Amino acid sequence: MRKYSALLALFVALFTPTLVKAQEFNCQASVIAPQVATAQPRVFQSLELAIKEFYQNRRFTNLNYAPSERIDINILLTISSQPATDRFEGSLQIIYARPVFGSDYNSPVIDLVDNNVQFNFLENTQIEFTPQRFISNLSSLLGYYAYFILGVDGDTFAPLGGTDFYNQAQQIVNNAQNASESGWKAFEDQRNRYWLLDNQQQSVFRPLRELLYNYHRLGMDAMTEDAAATRKTIATEIEKLKTVHQAKPASYNLQVFFNAKYQEIVEVFKPAEPGEKSKLFNTLQIIDPGHISQYQNMMRGS
Repeated sequence: MRKYSALLALFVALFTPTLVKAQEFNCQASVIAPQVATAQPRVFQSLELAIKEFYQNRRFTNLNYAPSERIDINILLTISSQPATDRFEGSLQIIYARPVFGSDYNSPVIDLVDNNVQFNFLENTQIEFTPQRFISNLSSLLGYYAYFILGVDGDTFAPLGGTDFYNQAQQIVNNAQNASESGWKAFEDQRNRYWLLDNQQQSVFRPLRELLYNYHRLGMDAMTEDAAATRKTIATEIEKLKTVHQAKPASYNLQVFFNAKYQEIVEVFKPAEPGEKSKLFNTLQIIDPGHISQYQNMMRGS
């Protein structure tokens, strides 16, 4: 499990200095351009490598991550148009899964698609980044998701443990307010980078952040020891999301959460008692109606 204590960090720094240089992410990146007739494979291969190096060759925090503790992320960049040689537009899919203690299973936590992706990129160049200022839309985009993922990951390992990382992401959003590209501003859309982060930091979404810890650390991490207790913990936390739904119906953040979690929820609760499943189903059909057919399969145990 990830270790955040200052004493341990000091010990690691003194006796295993190689760990101090360990980055936070293991990144699998893919770039495709199925709709771009004039696409040049080399530039997309170069972009793919640059994205992977952006995450794997850079330190985003002062925390010490052993290689086995790195955060696994998958990124799929789909280029839909290329208005100029160095100009690209498309969508970005971000997938992050968290390891479950005592097992080989990774629990999905984030699965989102950002459709507001526009950027410039030259073949065989690196993506420069600093959270202190806006350099390019591509670097701010990737840096934003790095800190948002770190925030969510931190929330799964400690109660509200991602706050500092959300603050870093907020700085990136603030610095991008004058960018010509979309996705950064409140008035543009209710489902963009601005609102994903703003919602996550609002007090009304605190039950979602508290769920991230209780669901994973107190629930999934204990699954092999007591599956029934794990289900009870998860069901209780999902029930608390009703208050979020009532305050912010169909919120982007709940959609992102359930897009990642619905299949896992179905599998975890298939063996549950009928009464337990029925109570959970009644909640899920209210707060996550988009996956109602899958939850019906849960009720049938299929």
